Amino acid sequence: MRSRGPTLAPGRTRSDNRTEMGEPPTMRLILFRHGPAGQADAKRWPDDGKRPVTRRGRERTARAAAGLRRLMGRTVRVATSPLTRARQTAELLVAALETEVKIETLEALSPAAPYRETLRWLREVESGASVVLVGHEPHLGKLAGMLLFNSVSAELPLKKAGAVWIDFVGPVEPGAGRLRAFLPPRVLRRLAGGRSEA
Repeated sequence: MRSRGPTLAPGRTRSDNRTEMGEPPTMRLILFRHGPAGQADAKRWPDDGKRPVTRRGRERTARAAAGLRRLMGRTVRVATSPLTRARQTAELLVAALETEVKIETLEALSPAAPYRETLRWLREVESGASVVLVGHEPHLGKLAGMLLFNSVSAELPLKKAGAVWIDFVGPVEPGAGRLRAFLPPRVLRRLAGGRSEA
């Protein structure tokens, strides 16, 4: 029996960044939360920004990233928070994509950064691109709420190594995003194929 992918909203896009009606979206945006990291510990990591993804977390994140690869279009840009755990997650994603993609560091993806800088960056991305932003909670969930509903109070909390897929047809503006899929890490790992999840 053929395995089923994630449930998509009506008008879902195909991997070439075109809707079923043939209209190219301005952007396919995926918000990807960093993988499982060690517990905050001021003795081990006086600078919490240097706290890394755990070894088991790397394995699970790599499989989630392989699932994300199936959703990527042809032109991919990856931007990450400067924190270590997010950077490591972005590196695992680029490795899964099996193509040369430069990882861009975006200070606006830091946990307490204002959203307007992320919006400014997104507006400068070329039309038709697939973009992955790697960051943290609750920042990403609130960003998703703003992009979809123009309200940070309508957040979509993401689990570690989970993602949300949003399309834009036209300018990137608050409330203009179209939700295509909400992707918990278990769903992404299943998309990757291979051994089944427990």
